[in-house]
Amino acid sequence: MIIGVGIDLVDVARARRLLEAKGERALERLCTLGEAAYVRAHPAAAPSFAARLAAKEATYKALAGTEAARAIGWRDIEVERAEDGKPSLLLHGLAKEIAATLGVTHIHVSLTHTDTSAGAVVILEG
Repeated sequence: MIIGVGIDLVDVARARRLLEAKGERALERLCTLGEAAYVRAHPAAAPSFAARLAAKEATYKALAGTEAARAIGWRDIEVERAEDGKPSLLLHGLAKEIAATLGVTHIHVSLTHTDTSAGAVVILEG
């Protein structure tokens, strides 16, 4: 059964401006350690950063069935990447608690990006 669906798009130029203006501060505030390392490892970091922001926002939208969801933090949602490149999501803190309350048993995520935009779709299954 589908419990929630979320979708989001992020402008890569906006993500690039954020990285240029705030750099490490933006990564520390918005990303987990693993995500920040992944973004830093790419010469063109902005598309990867934008895709992670889109995934976090899409996950929030999929979880937003309760008032408590408003307090989910950026680092409560983590984008991981398997060796074959397949993305997955790991929930922490309040995001994990809300997912458990909603009965989420599986999370599907798809990411995409071009030079100009990044997008994510998240489906919560229970």
